Amino acid sequence: MQEIDEVKKTMVRPLEGIKVLDLSRALAGPYCTMMLADMGADVIKLEMPGRGDDSRAWGPPFVDGESAYFMSVNRNKKSMTLNLKKEKAMEIIHKLIKQSDVLLENFRPGTMEKLKLSYEEVKKINPNIIFCSISGFGQDGPYRLLPGMDQVLQGMGGLMSITGEPNGPPMKVGVAVADIAGGMFAAYGILVALFNREKKDEGQSIDLSLLDCQIAWLTYRAGSYFASGEIPKPLGSGHPVIVPYQAFKAKDGYVNIAAGNDQLWQKFCKAAGLENIMNKKSFATNEVRVENREELIEIIGKVISTKDSEEWLKILTDAGVPCGPIFNMEKIFSDPQVLHREMVKELDHKTAGKVKVTGIPIKLSKTPGELLTAPPVLGQHTIEILSDLGYNEDAIKEYYQDNVI
Repeated sequence: MQEIDEVKKTMVRPLEGIKVLDLSRALAGPYCTMMLADMGADVIKLEMPGRGDDSRAWGPPFVDGESAYFMSVNRNKKSMTLNLKKEKAMEIIHKLIKQSDVLLENFRPGTMEKLKLSYEEVKKINPNIIFCSISGFGQDGPYRLLPGMDQVLQGMGGLMSITGEPNGPPMKVGVAVADIAGGMFAAYGILVALFNREKKDEGQSIDLSLLDCQIAWLTYRAGSYFASGEIPKPLGSGHPVIVPYQAFKAKDGYVNIAAGNDQLWQKFCKAAGLENIMNKKSFATNEVRVENREELIEIIGKVISTKDSEEWLKILTDAGVPCGPIFNMEKIFSDPQVLHREMVKELDHKTAGKVKVTGIPIKLSKTPGELLTAPPVLGQHTIEILSDLGYNEDAIKEYYQDNVI
């Protein structure tokens, strides 16, 4: 970490000079632009006057009126209010488009056309722009106009069918992974398009469907279905093709054990005092352990229940068996490894004071990202941005009076 601190003193961040016009709200789009902003992109977040991003109202908790949800994904950005339904707003947004490298939006398909801001219209203003659209189901197909909320997409994308306890109700993941996956794929797509533009000097549009992203995440579960024709079912914390690879209940809580191959299985058995079943015909290889999952999990569960989780973590770690605790938020954000990796950072917010945010997970040795500014209050940078576009004080005042900004 000291090497990265030294680099930061003289670094140019990797996306410095890239201008992003962010028309998105809620989570998928803002997560994408946060990733870009963390690496140096200049992100202007356009919000509706008086209301702003939907997530500004999502809570509690609020910190001095600011939504903790909103603040979790909007750092390093500038906020400008602009009412795109006003005719007078068109001159402003056209100027913003002309100077932008990327435009990101996550309206329902067809909305940008109604606003006269479709990709076809936008590329007339700026032929080299990267135009990224995030929607629930994509810009075409029979579901294109359906609303795409994370809860719905986790269900339709197959994730809820394989999450939860066996024979239990459908269960979603504890964070909005459909949205977050969409944001990450969108950031990847934008960077690919920017790289292509460097080679061919051409912009392009990106059509990002949250449903597509969920399906892409199914990976080996989809592969198993394609290979066998059997519909995968939820296994709680268990793994479909590796056993033992799940959480077990100790005396005082739970411990994760991940014996991912036969060598680790033998190490686990020796550490746990299970040498008597280590080479048993029904457990000796991973293939047969998967076939005899229920019997084996019951045997292991009885053994693990005899000691506290900390005791098991020490025993298994000393034996070279992958294992770990089940942390809650308090534990993870005070963990020495997490703190050492700077995954908890504090920023000065204009109204909320000191606010904590998660850190940047990508550690680049020469051009690391940086957390410079706290999430903006609504319209915090409107006057600054308009002034940079060449508008004088009287023009800005008139826009305020006409509810354009």
